[in-house]
Amino acid sequence: MFRVALVGAGGMASMHANCYANIPNATLVGVMDIRAEAAQALAAKHGAKAFTDFDAMLKELKPDVVDICCPTPWHCEYVEAACQQAQTLGIRGLSTEKPMGRTLEECDRMIAASKAAGIPLFVAQVVRFFPEFSLAKRLIDTGAVGTPACVRTRRGGPMPHAWNDWYGDFALSGGCVLDLIIHDFDWLRWTFGEVERVYARGLGGSQLPDRDYALVTLRFKNGCIGHVEGTWADPGGFKVAFEIAGDAGLLEYNHNQPAGVPLRIALEGGDGPRAGVAVPESPVAVNPYQAELAHFLDCLEKGVPPSVTAEDGKEAVRIALAALESIQTDKPIFLA
Repeated sequence: MFRVALVGAGGMASMHANCYANIPNATLVGVMDIRAEAAQALAAKHGAKAFTDFDAMLKELKPDVVDICCPTPWHCEYVEAACQQAQTLGIRGLSTEKPMGRTLEECDRMIAASKAAGIPLFVAQVVRFFPEFSLAKRLIDTGAVGTPACVRTRRGGPMPHAWNDWYGDFALSGGCVLDLIIHDFDWLRWTFGEVERVYARGLGGSQLPDRDYALVTLRFKNGCIGHVEGTWADPGGFKVAFEIAGDAGLLEYNHNQPAGVPLRIALEGGDGPRAGVAVPESPVAVNPYQAELAHFLDCLEKGVPPSVTAEDGKEAVRIALAALESIQTDKPIFLA
């Protein structure tokens, strides 16, 4: 039985807590958040203990797994602190929400810390576990579209709202490029291989906290071209789509995309269209968030590397930061 300590008590932390309740070999033992009431509410719901101090939680509970679901700029701090005490306290693995870090330097520090501690660091790039995306990869790998030539993805909805409106602070969140379409960057790299060039146009943080938008063009080393659209400016609800074209076929998927007559939705004033962070739903019996966490625990139990490595998390951040640099400079960015 893996004893899990959770960092954060917001929307994604609540999702993870619900998932652990349904994973047979996991039990949530602690919830830490700087907001005492939020930590207490989530902990009470799951029979765990609430904390406002991370070190105190680790020392008292000695968890097997630490799951970090706080805002991005603090991922590195908690990963390093957990790694420093891993051998003493018996911590066996770490999971952190995407994006792995706000900077590549933070990603490197987390990788170095986990290696020094001898424990795996899993980056929760959940789109790999959504059945429509995992099926599309399998179909592409088996030649369903022939040689892929072009792929388009779209993801987004209204501007999210959370603690201290941190999504609206570009310095913290990195906007929709780093926080939202990093999902697509990871899946695309997993499916089509390494990216050699990035060019992007978008708001680049200039319009936050009201809205954000970006269109990113990727050239993969295999010659495939990717077009990735991300938006925090669509009040019509969260939408996801992809289209993959090759010399032998086309794959297409749309979730919540309007069809038929044109749809007009007026932007409301103030915070009208804004809500908590959109968490995509899936009709499958085991939701993708539970599947990714169960996968990580299964890998820990078997002593094998998880399917999403810390290096994968860093590479997704690298692509996102290159897109932001391109938006700011209006130049293509070449990746080594």
